[in-house]
Amino acid sequence: MSRTTRQSSSLLRVAAVTGVAALTLTACGSGSGSSSSASGSGEVKVGLITKTDTNPFFVKMKEGAEKAAKENGAQLSTAAGKFDGDNAGQVTAIENMVAAGVKGILITPSDSKAIVPAIEKARAKGVLVIALDTPTEPQSAVDALFATDNVKAGELIGEYAKAAMKGKTAKIAALDLAPGVSVGVQRHDGFLKGFGAAEKDVACAQDTGGDQAKGQTAMENCLQKEPDINVVYTINEPAALGAYTALKAKGREKDVLIVSVDGGCTGTQAVKDGKIAATSQQYPLKMAAEGVKAVVLYAKDGKKASGYTDTGVTLITDKAQDGVTAKDTAYGLENCWG
Repeated sequence: MSRTTRQSSSLLRVAAVTGVAALTLTACGSGSGSSSSASGSGEVKVGLITKTDTNPFFVKMKEGAEKAAKENGAQLSTAAGKFDGDNAGQVTAIENMVAAGVKGILITPSDSKAIVPAIEKARAKGVLVIALDTPTEPQSAVDALFATDNVKAGELIGEYAKAAMKGKTAKIAALDLAPGVSVGVQRHDGFLKGFGAAEKDVACAQDTGGDQAKGQTAMENCLQKEPDINVVYTINEPAALGAYTALKAKGREKDVLIVSVDGGCTGTQAVKDGKIAATSQQYPLKMAAEGVKAVVLYAKDGKKASGYTDTGVTLITDKAQDGVTAKDTAYGLENCWG
């Protein structure tokens, strides 16, 4: 997945580096084409911290935050880890944003547990903290969560895969994210629930970090271990496309069912092209936009967002199955990201 965020020449970038982590913080000023805010000392300062700044999901999330900040007269600062799992970098970003006087921070936690102490310190100083996409552990560590119901996203593709198998015995490969990352665990568990399977029914499980090359290697390993695999669950569409490449090399791309989660434009096109059977589409722009609005509202009247807000998920496929609600790739491509 790849997408470049359009930014004007007036965007100011400041690098904050600590130990093994480096993050980019961006403050948006006035008169900057696609900038997310206008200048002025009376602006509400909002921080957005994503896992990386290269994954199109987070690129779209940043675009949504920039647009919402501009529309709501807020000043947006952004930061992103060098890699997915860069907790140290996210901690530094939180500290920098608190010192800069942000009223609220929106964050997609790289490590749902390890980030909690830094979040607690920010909240103790009166900063509203909202998790986007990925919940913290515990979820109550933040004021609110705006995210896809990742269990439901997994369930949808699990139900679809079960129906598409039409009673055939399944040999399942699970190409997961990484140990302990809540979003990966939830999607995996949701898939098994939707399929009506248990962990013992998974013939091969491999971590991919959501990366296409690692997805290919994981699929190669699984095919070596269990050559008869016929159902592949993947954490996201890059991993799914990696799996497809490995299967095609073995001449198996036509007889193995691949299902995934995300709904990026590249992944949705892969569904249309028949490389992926179905995907659960989520909406990062909405997560970020609603988060910015919540911080602005808090700054204006002290009303804190709370609890969980489901930002929606839709099953996308051109091969609908009885009993499974879905929309086609025409809808998916109209609403995709990346």
